[in-house]
Amino acid sequence: MARNPVVYILASQNRRALYIGVTTDLSRRLEEHRQGMVHHTAHYNIKRLIYFESLETAPEAIAREKQLKNWRREKEAHPD
Repeated sequence: MARNPVVYILASQNRRALYIGVTTDLSRRLEEHRQGMVHHTAHYNIKRLIYFESLETAPEAIAREKQLKNWRREKEAHPD
């Protein structure tokens, strides 16, 4: 059975550090992050899943991952 690729975002407890990735087995990949098997997420204690999105194909998922990684956080709050 084929699995659809998933783009996911993990965050540290204070949401200052983020990790964006692609997988076809989200539950396995989350467990790898929680067990410290991914260096970047282990180093910054990034374990909380805050977003995921299923896509039809791997190229679509990779393109979406790159799009998300190119987003920038605002450095200053916008006044209302």
